[in-house]
Amino acid sequence: MNQIDLDGKIAVITGGAQGIGSSIAERFIESGAKVRIWDLNQDLGDETSKRLGVNAEAIRVDITCPKQIAEAASNLIKHDGNIDILVNNAGISGPNAPVHEYPVDDWRHVIEVDLNGTFFCCRAVTPYMIAAGYGRIVNVASIAGKEGNPNASAYSSAKAGMIALTKSLGKELSDFNISVNAITPAAAHTAIFDQMTEEHIKYMLSKIPRGRFVSVQEIASMVVWLASEENSFSTGAVFDLSGGRATY
Repeated sequence: MNQIDLDGKIAVITGGAQGIGSSIAERFIESGAKVRIWDLNQDLGDETSKRLGVNAEAIRVDITCPKQIAEAASNLIKHDGNIDILVNNAGISGPNAPVHEYPVDDWRHVIEVDLNGTFFCCRAVTPYMIAAGYGRIVNVASIAGKEGNPNASAYSSAKAGMIALTKSLGKELSDFNISVNAITPAAAHTAIFDQMTEEHIKYMLSKIPRGRFVSVQEIASMVVWLASEENSFSTGAVFDLSGGRATY
């Protein structure tokens, strides 16, 4: 494992209580960062932070509520002094259905969590990064945002929106030593699979040339570098983790 220096950095990870977010949090802790997990599930967040040790703390935050996010960011600044890293990882997949049958309420919910939640967090945190003259933002998008998965139009659309938001924000913040990048992993076998049909899971696996799903540790390895000072030039970029699936 390569050693990445995040010593003393304060990192916010949304959806950090389990799955990809938990793995990223663990890698950040190993790299010297202090991690603040923003998650809707306080009990699971507390379990994860306890496992990770004294440098981790879980705060219940609903990322669809701008007021809660603003309060959490303000409290974090008062307590820790800065927010150096933001990883927008929280997300849901929604049901699997063709567009003409897709439930409208589910569409709105997926967009609200996956895309709007990312926007709300970036909107709340970037002023502090601008004031500090430093920041690293990593948005966990998906290969679905590049290619569009059938029967997953809301998820694909939300992740495509995250990619576009990354590019826009990266350009806006390029003069402030703030890097904003996205990753587009293939599916990882996490709790989000519980929201998908078995048919859809098999479809995703069939599209990956490596013939397996990406591991959460592999995702964390890429994120930890993107969140470090070593990533001093790349911004507004999209980094592929699709096992060869991406066609562009």
